[in-house]
Amino acid sequence: MLKLPGLIDPHVHLREPGATHKEDWDTGTSAALAGGFTMVLAMPNTQPPIFDSETFNIALTAAKQKARCDYAQYLGAGPDNAEIAASLADRAAALKMYLDMTFGELRLDDMTLWLPHFEKYPKAYPIVVHAESRSMTAAILFSAIYDRHIHIAHISLKEEILLIKAAKEKGIKVTCEVCPHHLFLTATESPSPILGEGLGVRAESPSPTRAERSTSEVEAGRGARGEGRLEVRPRLATQKDVDALWENLDVIDCFATDHAPHTLQEKDSENPPPGFPGLETLLPLLLTAMHEKRLTIDDIIQKSVINPRKIFNLPDQPETWIEVDENAEYEIKAAEQFTRCGWTPFEGWKVKGRVRRVVLRGREAYRDGKILVEPGYGRNVRV
Repeated sequence: MLKLPGLIDPHVHLREPGATHKEDWDTGTSAALAGGFTMVLAMPNTQPPIFDSETFNIALTAAKQKARCDYAQYLGAGPDNAEIAASLADRAAALKMYLDMTFGELRLDDMTLWLPHFEKYPKAYPIVVHAESRSMTAAILFSAIYDRHIHIAHISLKEEILLIKAAKEKGIKVTCEVCPHHLFLTATESPSPILGEGLGVRAESPSPTRAERSTSEVEAGRGARGEGRLEVRPRLATQKDVDALWENLDVIDCFATDHAPHTLQEKDSENPPPGFPGLETLLPLLLTAMHEKRLTIDDIIQKSVINPRKIFNLPDQPETWIEVDENAEYEIKAAEQFTRCGWTPFEGWKVKGRVRRVVLRGREAYRDGKILVEPGYGRNVRV
């Protein structure tokens, strides 16, 4: 049995308030424990979004009542809430700026709206940006101009990782994270021989076990209309991009799930929302990659415990650890998971490494498929 520190996920969407039909603080933090995570940082693009004192307290009230693992809540940057966000900084996980793909109160239409946040948000806490390609370049420029740390969410492209590497070499205060779907799934313009004619997405890697996926995974990937269940932002990239991420793993600071659950009905609709569940699949995917000599156990600890704690100034969790059967082989099955959304893009994948036990602050929180702590046991780490 492999004993590891409790993992930290710096990027989860728990859908509360506003969309609890697909996840809430109870089911999401149960999924976290089952995946080996003892702390999660929750994103602010809920309904309503978390961008002021009132909405922040709505989220924290729900978390206090329901969370089963430890947590912190992000604040969202909007066009006119820089002072309010700065005043709440010591209670928040960090400030999240959506520079691509956003809506409503969190929409930042031009770079002049970024300025007050970079000027006013306390430098003791990072600014996390959803920024892709050219907007990411602009965010790095802002980091250099204001001499403050930014953390770039879910990088996916070769050009992104190479630019971040260059920025770090110049001493710019930038860190980044990568998600499992951008490490293990690829997009292609040609039809997929695995997931069906015309789907336009395939999963591939050097692992021979992943070439043996089941019919259930084919259906999970295809969905009723074809591509809906593979919609995600940033989009799945090319094999060249995936290879660049693996080749520059030392540049990547954190593994993050970007756990973004939607129901199958939503994913199979005419307008499928982007996002995948991920809390219960990240660790087994990484452990399988470890068995394939693509990374080490030290890489997992560094990028899932040590670096997130340092980047986000998070407290230690005393008497907290997880136990993993690193040789257990099994297929990923959504039917065995705790997330409310009821599906996974990795359905049927053969993996090696299963979480058996989680101890959180001296109490057994999870063992062999059972959650053993009540809703509300999780603590707000910013209190």
